[in-house]
Amino acid sequence: MKLSANLTMLFTERPLLERIVAAAAAGFDGVEIQFPYDVPALRLKDELERAGLPLVLMNFPGGDFVQGGPGLAAVPERQAAFDEALQEALTYAAMVRPSVINLLPGRLAEGLTREQALDTLVGNIRKAAEAFGLLGIGVVSEAINPIDMPGFLVNTPQHLQALLAAVEHDNFRAQLDIYHMARQGIDPIAAVEALAGRIGHVQFADCPGRGAPGSGSMDFVALRNALKKAAYRGWLGAEYRPEGGDTRASLGWMTEWRSVDQG
Repeated sequence: MKLSANLTMLFTERPLLERIVAAAAAGFDGVEIQFPYDVPALRLKDELERAGLPLVLMNFPGGDFVQGGPGLAAVPERQAAFDEALQEALTYAAMVRPSVINLLPGRLAEGLTREQALDTLVGNIRKAAEAFGLLGIGVVSEAINPIDMPGFLVNTPQHLQALLAAVEHDNFRAQLDIYHMARQGIDPIAAVEALAGRIGHVQFADCPGRGAPGSGSMDFVALRNALKKAAYRGWLGAEYRPEGGDTRASLGWMTEWRSVDQG
């Protein structure tokens, strides 16, 4: 399976653009960036081409989400801001060409019911899936555990299943973050089985701790076998926190994974 480095969490000892070359030198096949918008799209495109790596994933603009707010996608009163963010994301993506864009559901806004928020979210995902489909770019949404992020709208594989059914668009799939499943006590293999055939991207970190594979108790051999059984042929995104902030020192797991793939 192809491995991508999440540059928002890996190689952070370097400026963002320098992390691309570092990821290539470390043996990654591609990169992903949560929110790249502060970097001019043309500069990011040039650095990706120089390193010979594709941009696998980026996030849809989140509004105040990173600062602890509800974000844009599930707040009816922020529809105009969502539509503006959609145009920004389309323009940026047309230049850097990610394989998929992650549209975060966000947190439940004060004064809204969950049903109201989800109704808005479904409409906005459908709108984004249609627009990005014209560029050949997929749209995904992920479930995030409510322990690390209280109030997040979508937490479980069942939440993702319901969202997929409600949106009902061929260009919308689930992003499965293995860490977020394990963090809330959900068996990652059961999550893979529940979403088989509808997974558009996978991210991983060990649990507990959200460190590199081998730092916690997760069985990554069993997980990768489950993904193969589910006929997942997409990317595996390394989105973990290296111990001591030293990404290069944390990459021992890659040698084992590559040897298994080649065996």
